[in-house]
Amino acid sequence: MEFDTGPFDSESDVESVGRKLAALIRPGDLITLSGPLGAGKTTLARGTIREFCGENFAPSPTFTLVEIYAKGDIELSHFDLYRLKDAEEIWELGFEDALDQGICLIEWPEKINKILPDGRLEISISVESNQRHIHFRHNGAWAERLNRETLNF
Repeated sequence: MEFDTGPFDSESDVESVGRKLAALIRPGDLITLSGPLGAGKTTLARGTIREFCGENFAPSPTFTLVEIYAKGDIELSHFDLYRLKDAEEIWELGFEDALDQGICLIEWPEKINKILPDGRLEISISVESNQRHIHFRHNGAWAERLNRETLNF
């Protein structure tokens, strides 16, 4: 299933999409965030992290490659793979454990497309005339819980 949302005029609008998404995520979820530099991937992730984990400060993992947050005993791992040189490096970042035990948000997933499992939520953000458009593509368990109405657009 696929659908588009937007246009969004501000960073806070994109963060709001992430906050609404937080109400739907569960352990075992994998969410990928694609789009050009500056499109709003980290902003959307930050909204999800803030709403789900209650974190006020959620830095971009551009240099650390992964930041881990917790809500009780559930871990949410936020990966930024922009600087990843080889797809196999993902295993050194604890990716397997993150997939098995928590929730994964991955920016720049195209770096590891060949090893990403099915059943993920794919979010891509495009920018046209300073407005963001967000495209959702999903299947599996996501098909039962995500649509334009569940995000209140």
